Amino acid sequence: MILTSRRLKLRPFHRGDARALAEYRSDPEVARYQGWDPPMSFTEATRFVDDQTAPMQPGWYQYAIDLDGELIGDIGINLHDNRMQAEIGYTLATKHQGHGYATEAVARVLEHLFTERGLHRVSAECDARNVRSALLLERLGFQQEGLRREHTWIKGEWTDDLLFGLLANDYEDAESRRDAETP
Repeated sequence: MILTSRRLKLRPFHRGDARALAEYRSDPEVARYQGWDPPMSFTEATRFVDDQTAPMQPGWYQYAIDLDGELIGDIGINLHDNRMQAEIGYTLATKHQGHGYATEAVARVLEHLFTERGLHRVSAECDARNVRSALLLERLGFQQEGLRREHTWIKGEWTDDLLFGLLANDYEDAESRRDAETP
């Protein structure tokens, strides 16, 4: 399954992506708030690519974020067993941050999950220090639903987690407002 937006293609990973995946996931700035430690070896990246399941099956599925044929990041969907709710997560190569690509990719995934798949709820969480990620979620209509203080032991320290949620009704209301504001 391929999802397209104005500038991006969200597509399945293929073997040729392993080198670029290993490169951006080895960047300490990219990995800073993530659950893995850099560097990511080519072998680990190849295994990651090979281990992808079918989209929209319960469990995690990662889309490759493709900009004009270049892998610039990934976005994951963790579909719940009930197939009515999901969690999302995203990673973008440092050189492609700050251009709206993550917002565009997450917005397209939300459109797919709510409008095309009929999900009821999408959730996300992030390290409380990751202000840019929290702002992205809020821009797209997510509500901060909680703060888990010193919840995650990562990279040698306890970190706080921010919990976000977006319901289908709230997504539809936000989409209607955006449509009304567009000339």
